[in-house]
Amino acid sequence: MHAAGDFDVKLTPQPPPADQTLDRTRGRMLIDKHFHGALEAESKGEMLMGGDPAEGSAGYVAIERVTGTLDGKQGSFLLQHSATMHAGQFSLSVTVIPGSGTGELGGIEGSMTIQIAAGKHSYTFDYTLPK
Repeated sequence: MHAAGDFDVKLTPQPPPADQTLDRTRGRMLIDKHFHGALEAESKGEMLMGGDPAEGSAGYVAIERVTGTLDGKQGSFLLQHSATMHAGQFSLSVTVIPGSGTGELGGIEGSMTIQIAAGKHSYTFDYTLPK
């Protein structure tokens, strides 16, 4: 199955642990998203990142719980992000964590693609559900 739409995202920087105060190559943010379209949901998550984006090299990992409706089916699931940027080239993988689906989304599997154009975020989500 295929779902698409847009989303709003708010990233809130978190203070570094006391032992990391002088290390500006790592950071942590809270994620707050609102999905629209075939996925009407909100998500909460956490992101860890490292590197130097200003120099063109960085990476992040994140996990977020998405809760709402997907093509009319209600429940929640976890998404796992893994991204790298090197010399301006960006690679991103966003996948459903196996076994994380609840409610009518129990057993969901899939992957999401995120696009950012002119400051707007959109997604395409290819997924399967058990019959």
